[in-house]
Amino acid sequence: MAFKPANKIQDLQYFGEFGGVNPSISDSSTYTFLSAKTMFDTFEGNADGCYLYSRHTSPSNLYLGEALAAMEGTETANVSASGMGAITPVILQLCGAGDHVVSSRTIYGGTYAFLKNFTPRFNIKASFVDITKLEVVEAAITENTKVLYCESVSNPLLEVADIAGLAKLAKKYDLKLVVDNTFSPLSISPAKLGADIVIHSLTKFINGSSDTVGGVVCGTQEFINELKDVNSGASMLLGSTMDSLRSASVLKNLRTLHVRMEQHSKNAMYLAERFQSLGLKTVYPGLQSHPSHDIFKSMMNEKYGFGGMLTIDVGSLDRANALMEMMQHKNLGYLAVSLGFYKTLFSAPGTSTSSEIPEDEQAEMGLTDGLIRFSIGLDADIERTFNMMKACMEELHILEAELA
Repeated sequence: MAFKPANKIQDLQYFGEFGGVNPSISDSSTYTFLSAKTMFDTFEGNADGCYLYSRHTSPSNLYLGEALAAMEGTETANVSASGMGAITPVILQLCGAGDHVVSSRTIYGGTYAFLKNFTPRFNIKASFVDITKLEVVEAAITENTKVLYCESVSNPLLEVADIAGLAKLAKKYDLKLVVDNTFSPLSISPAKLGADIVIHSLTKFINGSSDTVGGVVCGTQEFINELKDVNSGASMLLGSTMDSLRSASVLKNLRTLHVRMEQHSKNAMYLAERFQSLGLKTVYPGLQSHPSHDIFKSMMNEKYGFGGMLTIDVGSLDRANALMEMMQHKNLGYLAVSLGFYKTLFSAPGTSTSSEIPEDEQAEMGLTDGLIRFSIGLDADIERTFNMMKACMEELHILEAELA
């Protein structure tokens, strides 16, 4: 039977301590023990079901982690205070001094900065490659490589990783394939395609209301235990702990993710087709013009579509800024970073979320000044939205410039 991630979330059943349909929130930083020996055993990791201190874990965090593991089809998961609070411990847990990471060249700017600027302090080096070319990925692997790192759909260029192909490479060279699935929850299930570890920024689509920062690492019980080990676990020792109140909030929103992703994808497909018909340079995995359209289609859980992210290139930063400002003025969305909100969000990634990447490297990967990244909202009347966006473009003579 096909893997149906939304069903896995729905099948979980939690009761509050008074029979509530939502689990009770564990509003405690520390937990009491009836015996000193149980406290010692818990410190040693030998007391299942006992809670010690909320930096290690809490009931609320475990509820959310269990639901996210069910969604991704992994044994378990560990939630964190941010997406970067999930990414950085994973790399540091898997790599030590002298080790090497092969990473996609088009990744979130914060991840790029961590691998390019921060991990070299620990003598961990990274090579950034075109992740869509498996032969290039393989050529970058050295005897010191420990990790292949990519995003299912890359930020911001929307390149699509061949996760099954990368998984074969990882297995061939005894590496760990780590996949950030933030842009495509439910649409793509990386663990089912061979990824060892799946990461999300919960801040984005999964939470969906732009009011919470959070992250998650989904993987094997063995690896999550290593992350949480009190003596050597990167998540435990670096301390990026999610607050229980926030965990409870994200868990509630997760239950509507399947409905929201369908609408995000439906609206994004509509706009992408219309933008492309206007002659705009439009990138969206659902378009047949996307170079990895077939790969995405082969991986996707079809019900949830091709995701809510698309880009257009209007030729210059000045035109991009003018268009975004006008769209915000017309209440078509917000000029803001992040994604997954009920309203459309738009930004020029070269000067925002990818600004950590040097300009020459941006140019090499195709990240132009005029690129606008859209996180398409849940608009009920997407045709009206398109017509209003088109009117903005016409007023600014953007379409004339593109067709010239």
